[in-house]
Amino acid sequence: MIYLDSSATSFLKPPQVEEAVCKSFHTIGNAGRGAHAPTLSASRLIYDAREKLADLFHIADPSRVSFTCNATEALNIAIGALIHSGDHVVTTACEHNSVLRPLYRKEEEGVKLTILPADKKGRISYEKLAKSGQENTKAVVITHASNLTGNVTDLAKVSAFTRKRGILLIVDASQTAGTLPIDVEKMGIDVLCFTGHKGLLGPQGTGGVYIRKGLTAEPFKVGGSGNHSFDRKHPSDMPAALEAGTANGHGIAGLNAALDFLKETGVEAIYQKEDALARRFAQGVSQVRTVALYGDLEAKIRAPIVSLNINGMDSAVVSDILWEDYKICVRSGAHCAPLMHQALGTVEQGAVRFSFSYFNTEEEVDEAIRAVQEIAGDNVWPGYF
Repeated sequence: MIYLDSSATSFLKPPQVEEAVCKSFHTIGNAGRGAHAPTLSASRLIYDAREKLADLFHIADPSRVSFTCNATEALNIAIGALIHSGDHVVTTACEHNSVLRPLYRKEEEGVKLTILPADKKGRISYEKLAKSGQENTKAVVITHASNLTGNVTDLAKVSAFTRKRGILLIVDASQTAGTLPIDVEKMGIDVLCFTGHKGLLGPQGTGGVYIRKGLTAEPFKVGGSGNHSFDRKHPSDMPAALEAGTANGHGIAGLNAALDFLKETGVEAIYQKEDALARRFAQGVSQVRTVALYGDLEAKIRAPIVSLNINGMDSAVVSDILWEDYKICVRSGAHCAPLMHQALGTVEQGAVRFSFSYFNTEEEVDEAIRAVQEIAGDNVWPGYF
């Protein structure tokens, strides 16, 4: 099997992740619920992972990071807590439904929404962004990289706009956390939402939200917190404010180990390898006459994603063939990115997405290129193979 679906989830993980999860079943209790060894072990583990995330994202105060189930929950927390009726929000056609649907719900509650369009290569206009502000603009909610095209947002340009106007920058880092360097201070990020199971190489069911000092987020859910149990209201201090109930200690144990791997290997080294594999694949399939490629493939910085279509074939049919005949795992369809498909003109056909991991090899990439060639009927430009 060749796994090229890492943008959906990291199936290929460092071995220490599995080891840490298995070990946790024998070592941790419920964090913050007692003073015995298992619960203290869980508390220390979660504290350790929180500090490592703060280090990874250059967050000065680790307590500003709360754990969530995934980026979707993190985005719902941020959008739900910080955006209110009467506010104006700017977002883009590049967004995943994890951004769009919470914003659409807010729109029904009286929030005004501006969606910046994308061109045929899935790129937004920073000039249009600069003109999008209104008197009541509260935030820009934007993806760091498209899960469909791999295009990376220039957060420096976005934060120049948000800082100038004194509005919030809320970033969806689902496709970049662990793959591209992120510095919340330098990038001017007020809220960072991320998942643990993709580029961070941790287990599913893990993720988090960073909310900068000075911002108060009302709890998304309330309940047990392990302290202040006689208070009628849930604690308002971070990170407890956003961590009601029992934490996913076993998942965080795996994420903690994955963060060690990222630190030891280096995010830059990981990106360089993944980027090289993605560009090798894109170059190879670009030689197939009937392949259409999407996104700004000439951009200097891209997420390790290549999406394509072959002739008029339905993307689901192509992905089925890749699995049944070649045992290659990819993602087809709409990728929860409806506005991007409208921009690309692929609403009916969808797209076949290949996404690459640090653990993939050049040999696997070349096999995928040959598979696309064969499915396309050998319509290859002369002299390539």
